[in-house]
Amino acid sequence: MVKKIGFLVNPIAGMGGKVGLKGTDGVLAQAIKLGATPEAPKKAEESLKEFFSKYSTNDIKWFTCSGEMGFNEIKQAGGKDLEVVYDTSEKHTTLKDTKKACKVISEKNVDLILFCGGDGTARDIFEVIGNSIPMLGIPAGVKMHSGVFGINASATAKMLHEFVNDRLTIGDAEIMDLDEDLYRRGEWNIKLFGIAKGIVEPTYVQVGKESFESVSDDEIKDELSEHISDEMDKLKDYLFLLGSGGTIDYIADKINIKNTLLGIDAVYNKRTIATDLNEHGILDLLKDYKKVKLVLSPIGAQGFILGRGNLQLSPEVIKKIGIENIIVISTPSKLLSTPVIRVDTGNKELDRLFVKKEFMMVVIGYRLSRVVKIQDG
Repeated sequence: MVKKIGFLVNPIAGMGGKVGLKGTDGVLAQAIKLGATPEAPKKAEESLKEFFSKYSTNDIKWFTCSGEMGFNEIKQAGGKDLEVVYDTSEKHTTLKDTKKACKVISEKNVDLILFCGGDGTARDIFEVIGNSIPMLGIPAGVKMHSGVFGINASATAKMLHEFVNDRLTIGDAEIMDLDEDLYRRGEWNIKLFGIAKGIVEPTYVQVGKESFESVSDDEIKDELSEHISDEMDKLKDYLFLLGSGGTIDYIADKINIKNTLLGIDAVYNKRTIATDLNEHGILDLLKDYKKVKLVLSPIGAQGFILGRGNLQLSPEVIKKIGIENIIVISTPSKLLSTPVIRVDTGNKELDRLFVKKEFMMVVIGYRLSRVVKIQDG
């Protein structure tokens, strides 16, 4: 049976990233002035070339947009059976183009909308289609926290193939968005925008693992290292407390920071100022450093970020740091066996505050996060 796939690209997605604008929303002219060039068309073509070269595509009918909103990328990647259903002559497309294109594509009763962009693009598509049509994103924006994105272009091609062959299921996927204005001022404020239909690869564990087969754990850890390094550069007046475990140890080593594998270390301006801290040592530091970020990684298969192997992070310590200042990081492969984040702080009131949040953002790559449910021990 022929699958009908809607495809669109947001050509300006990600243009603000390389020129340091933390996104493109509302600052396209400034990004262009700073020398930004389109990134999304390249990412889209890369993913489609992977798809067309590795998998049979005779059972797909494509519905797309003119120019760099989709047609060019499909043709250059080798696609054939396609129909342009939305035409734009604008040099730089806008969210209005995205929404209009989605409306027309949705009227073709497509089985899936494949798109290339970031969280803003996902949000614009969701505003039109809601949860009526599944979405799958090729990551190309500065912000990609929503649950509809593949890990990278190659993984997205694999997921599309599995979907077309009915080997992946459809389920809820969070549409997240980050306030770019606040982000440019140093605040990482992510909000849940809605629940869409997405491809849920962890439902079938083997398929989920195959979706990441082109991305090794070390490659992901390299991305996590870059993410944490950027956070430290951006938040120069913050003290960073690094938790225990192999993932964090790898990151510290990658960015040349002295670290204790099974301890808590303090870093300021990318220099280790204290190692293997106990509760008293941490509390003493918190008297002098009022701005703090705590970096944690869940214990594999168990999912605990607090209460297992890091009791020096006592309830008093966590309350002083603030739940909102905890950065949780993980490789996607670890999350496949860690469906929830667990806390056991030793203080039921504090545990309830975590659970009340319902979910935490877990960083799984460079500026790429996934929503994970929270449970108490």
